[in-house]
Amino acid sequence: MDYKNAGVDIEAGYKSVELMKKHVQATMRPEVLGGIGGFSGAFSMSAFKNMEKPTLVSGTDGVGTKLKLAFLMDKHDTVGIDCVAMCVNDIACAGGEPLFFLDYIACGKNYPEKIATIVSGVAEGCKQAGAALIGGETAEMPGFYPEDEYDLAGFAVGVVDEKDLITGADIQAGDTLIGIASSGVHSNGFSLVRKVFPMTRESLNRYHEELGCTLGEALIVPTKIYVKALKSIKDAGVKIKGCSHITGGGFYENIPRMLPDGARAVVKKDSYPVLPIFRMLQREGDIAEEMMYNTYNMGLGMVLAVDPADAEKTMEAVRAAGETPYVVGTVEAGEKGVTLC
Repeated sequence: MDYKNAGVDIEAGYKSVELMKKHVQATMRPEVLGGIGGFSGAFSMSAFKNMEKPTLVSGTDGVGTKLKLAFLMDKHDTVGIDCVAMCVNDIACAGGEPLFFLDYIACGKNYPEKIATIVSGVAEGCKQAGAALIGGETAEMPGFYPEDEYDLAGFAVGVVDEKDLITGADIQAGDTLIGIASSGVHSNGFSLVRKVFPMTRESLNRYHEELGCTLGEALIVPTKIYVKALKSIKDAGVKIKGCSHITGGGFYENIPRMLPDGARAVVKKDSYPVLPIFRMLQREGDIAEEMMYNTYNMGLGMVLAVDPADAEKTMEAVRAAGETPYVVGTVEAGEKGVTLC
């Protein structure tokens, strides 16, 4: 008896590392110390010594049950983007610059080519965020996961000067709310998605005119990474007063998280286009509108609060970063929370 007979192929692990190296190398930043394959990742902080009060910010998350879709479609090159996005978007919400990312893949059987494909998506997400992929772990766990399934999670660390932290403390009545378009469902609410739509290859491969693509293509679209858009706003000289990453919990849970007591966000539902996939999901699942806004991003992946005098400059900066912004509402005095009208 040996480890391989027990279901863990060490040689497959070595091959996975070799196949993923080119993807990992493409994410390197000058601050990364050492090569690939060490027991830990090292990252120099010397570049940030001129900050008044350099502050580390971090985020961790996984892809969730969206992975079930990837298994069915046998498409594994984009879920890594989702994993990175869920972490770095939270860091960007605090005003931070993502520095590095580490991933964790647990699988029933290590298929080196599949693992390398997953990591290629992680690397692509890191490149979009400007973060280095400095480490990770692939755990082969026979008997714990089915052979053709895996889980994917990770965490990111970023930095911000303490004076530049986005806390929401300065939000006041009259501030403008700006939303930045999402790419689709992103990586939240897929347990409900999988209850509404039949999770079969036939269903996922069916073309829908209203979507302009197959159902599977609409659902698998990776999460938008907003790091560059928020940096563009900062570089334009705009102070972002508050920032909400619209993830699980939708509008009702996430927007109030950026608000101080005595401030209420008022969002106009007709101020931006709700993506067709959400209309279809609501209709096919007979889901109440309030539940949709309490679960999904409904077409907005980020909502920002800025001074009304900075609204147009903010919109221009978001467009310059290649994203689509909308003025979606205002802040009013009142009980902390959000009103959709």
